Amino acid sequence: MGLISTVSLWLIPLIIGFILLYGTIKKVPTYETFVEGGKEGIKISFSIIPYLVGMLISISIFRASGALEFMMSFFKPVLNFIHFPAEMLPLALIRPISGTAALGLTTDIIATYGPDSFIGRLASVMQGSTDTTLYVLTVYFGAVGIKKMGDALKVGLLADVVGIVASVIIVTLLF
Repeated sequence: MGLISTVSLWLIPLIIGFILLYGTIKKVPTYETFVEGGKEGIKISFSIIPYLVGMLISISIFRASGALEFMMSFFKPVLNFIHFPAEMLPLALIRPISGTAALGLTTDIIATYGPDSFIGRLASVMQGSTDTTLYVLTVYFGAVGIKKMGDALKVGLLADVVGIVASVIIVTLLF
């Protein structure tokens, strides 16, 4: 067993042990605090459900309506001009909205083109280089009652665009 395997095997238990030891030294009731955190987690989970359902229904409607396929065919000439595979447009559009839908698209792309193809690698790198910005804003900001999220939306979507562009550049250079 190599050093990295050993470290990865023991890292989480060591972190948990450190937290418990630190809490005990600081005279924090660690078990009671853990239970209280669990109660809060359950409350937050229930408060997130309406936002999650709304987001998933919206995504399903968008895909089922054919709007996604129309957008792909409409933007294909522009995408070809900038050397961005049109097959990646649905992933680039869905990833900021839903991680589950994006994972489904990535699975379809890899099944269709293969994991070692340029498009398969690009889908994998893009999946790891971007985030579910709209999902995070809708679910988490909604759960804690934050109403003004304009700046967070702008920064999150900009980060997604940078992740998409960087993934194309990196995969093009490396593969």
